[in-house]
Amino acid sequence: MGTGRKGGGLKPMKAAISKPINVGSYISVADNSGAKIAKVINVRGYHGVKGRQPRCGVGDTIFIVVKKGNQDVIHKTFPAVVIRQKKVFRRLNGLRLSFEDNACVLVKEIDKYEPLGTAIKGPIPREISIRFPNVSKVAFKVV
Repeated sequence: MGTGRKGGGLKPMKAAISKPINVGSYISVADNSGAKIAKVINVRGYHGVKGRQPRCGVGDTIFIVVKKGNQDVIHKTFPAVVIRQKKVFRRLNGLRLSFEDNACVLVKEIDKYEPLGTAIKGPIPREISIRFPNVSKVAFKVV
């Protein structure tokens, strides 16, 4: 049996994740890859209704364009993983969790999810460490 999601053998999420980040939203980049602010341009594996904007939340893979940062990464497109969101989401044990910003981490390849930076600023949720173990290796704190 599959996970019911397109995009390979990703583990299912252990939470009821709301999708508060639209395509076109500006989010911060939480790693030290040189990017500071990024714009969401696409959500990988999104299947929606005609005319509806794709949305994403914690644990989703997105494509971004860097808007502010170093000259070597600015105006370039990268795949990324959303690691934080302001909107409250609920874990299966009933705990509700939210963060103070919307943030993502740039990844090198879309299937291996190797982070582009070597450190992640701020905490990441446990759902990310289960689904993307390579991303959690460079994180300082897992909540």
